[in-house]
Amino acid sequence: AAMACVVLVADVYAGGGRGTVAYLLAQLALLGGVWLLLSGAVPAPEALFGGAFLRDPLADVLKAAVLVLTVAVFAYARGYLQGRGLDRGEYYVLGLFGVLGTMVLISAGSLLTLYLGLELLALSLYAMVALHRDSLEASEAAMKYFVLGALASGMMLYGISLLYGVTGSLALDVVARAAAADASDPVMLLALAFVIVGVAFKLGAVPFHMWIPDVYHGAPAAVALYVGAAPKIAGFALAMRLLVEGLGGLQAEWADMLVVLAVLSLAIGNVVAIAQTNIKRMLGYSTISHIGFLLLGLIAGTRDGYGAAMFYALTYALMAAGAFGVVAIMSRRSEAERLDDYRGLNARNPWLAFMMLILMFSMAGVPPTVGFYAKLTVLKAVIDVGALWLAVVAVAFSIVGAFYYLRVVKLMYFDEPPEETAVRAGLQAGAVLSANGLAVLGLGLLP
Repeated sequence: AAMACVVLVADVYAGGGRGTVAYLLAQLALLGGVWLLLSGAVPAPEALFGGAFLRDPLADVLKAAVLVLTVAVFAYARGYLQGRGLDRGEYYVLGLFGVLGTMVLISAGSLLTLYLGLELLALSLYAMVALHRDSLEASEAAMKYFVLGALASGMMLYGISLLYGVTGSLALDVVARAAAADASDPVMLLALAFVIVGVAFKLGAVPFHMWIPDVYHGAPAAVALYVGAAPKIAGFALAMRLLVEGLGGLQAEWADMLVVLAVLSLAIGNVVAIAQTNIKRMLGYSTISHIGFLLLGLIAGTRDGYGAAMFYALTYALMAAGAFGVVAIMSRRSEAERLDDYRGLNARNPWLAFMMLILMFSMAGVPPTVGFYAKLTVLKAVIDVGALWLAVVAVAFSIVGAFYYLRVVKLMYFDEPPEETAVRAGLQAGAVLSANGLAVLGLGLLP
């Protein structure tokens, strides 16, 4: 929070080098956060503010992932923002405030801090989507996102108020005890329904998914890159804190709801993605299908299932950061949104094409990439609890989904390029993309 304010103030007084100063300070803040978190240089208690803010292994892992991913996102975005005349400090300031909201949400021990972190993240994202003020598409996407997001937040807040009315407390441990004691309370079940709507919207599960393709399409590539990576980890943390830890006593009830959302997400996400000619919209529908897989881990309701869901969330965020990173690199001169813009990429930049190939294979679940093992762990968790039919459905739609990922590979390697101009990535973005692609491949070879 302090560094976000420092970046904000520095941006005001930096003059012509605003973007550079803000970028360097933002990266310094993120790397400093990673060091403090992993080194243990600042011992932190397990709970603060009466249990409203928690530190546990789940929080440490997710926070470290969010910080590292945001470092990569800012590195990818830097060249794009410079090339498009958007290299202003507000991108990095809003990004840092979004990270702050994510970290508050991840460590939430009460309904109040959970909602506070969620809204801080959401407000940052609304503003980021409208970053390109002269773009009608970006303004339209931001307006849609804000209206739908406000509606979903209102429904979640109503569910939280019902939980407070039933339990008399905002603490998640108190809510958990109340849910376990009387799982049939109709008010508790009504609150659960409203909460599920909020969680499903933040994750982007069907039928609360329509904002995803519109936002990914309308927002600048650097913003779609940010929205598509770390916030998905925040969505997983929201589900874990609220559903698993807070409403674990209602696991049978919310698991039944999530089954419907998961199957619809797998079906619609994969089928509709096939029809897309815009790569950002395609990746948007791809996100929806991956959320369906993530939900399967939560549905399993076991320790292995939750672990598989977390592994999947982290893996997906890594893959999405890389894929949108390639889009951002390709879009430095003009938006490379159409799939045809990637035709013959191997002839224009073999290294960039190879990185994209690894990422597409991983998203499709092709071994030996990490995406394959992420899907495998989720399927194993589902089969272990006897839901074989869910695993079969997931595999079937994964086969369907492989088509649009492999189509990108086909365009890059087997089609003629629309122009002979070489595609160049900056040194920094190139190094980060190499690390990203090798991580996707290396974690698959050594899972």
